[in-house]
Amino acid sequence: MFGALAVVLGAFAAHKLKEIFPADALAIFDTGVRYQFYHVFALFVIAILSAHYKTKWINWAGYCFIIGILLFSGSLYALAALKAHESTGLGAIGIITPIGGLFFIVGWLLLFFGVSKKM
Repeated sequence: MFGALAVVLGAFAAHKLKEIFPADALAIFDTGVRYQFYHVFALFVIAILSAHYKTKWINWAGYCFIIGILLFSGSLYALAALKAHESTGLGAIGIITPIGGLFFIVGWLLLFFGVSKKM
């Protein structure tokens, strides 16, 4: 579902949002789509690896990637929309983005440890 959503959001940004969002807001939105798509592939790898490596590290990596997508990409989508409409509250949403980024980092570390424990 995250993959389909990334394609839909990317197409929406390329065809419709570019007409109504300023360039800086569109760049923020695009970053959210890109990182969401990267981590869709990471989740795909998690699904494959979890069949071969029965470890909680890999499962937790998947949870971290999901939380990262929701917090990082989700906050960038909201930030872009607020920026496009010159709304307030940019700072409050901007605080969420690095927390999502930390979940991505932790997810990658957990994935590394999960695979290396089985080698």
